[in-house]
Amino acid sequence: MIEKPIDWRGSSLKDIKDEGIFTPEARREAGRQLGVIQEGEEPDHCKPFNEVGAGTKEIIIDLGDGWFRVLYVAKFPEAVYVLHCFRKKTNTTSKHDKDVASERYKAVIRERSKK
Repeated sequence: MIEKPIDWRGSSLKDIKDEGIFTPEARREAGRQLGVIQEGEEPDHCKPFNEVGAGTKEIIIDLGDGWFRVLYVAKFPEAVYVLHCFRKKTNTTSKHDKDVASERYKAVIRERSKK
């Protein structure tokens, strides 16, 4: 099976590499889960996050040192689009994090409509 490439949107790759945001353990787990998605499978712990855009999902990584999230879209054949990577501080996802992911989702849709 051919793996779909990952298309990192905005600062998502920089954010996942930033140890102030993602701990090394959280980064390893996010990478493992993204690898599963690239192979066309569902990650261990995710849920739909359609308020950002149709088909958006959230990888949920809850560790002893924090709550980490990766918002992505894998429904398109050409790539897995990673929209936003962040660390949660409360039980709800902040408006800022939703807005960032939503703007990046809209950019993907615009780009795809031009092809």
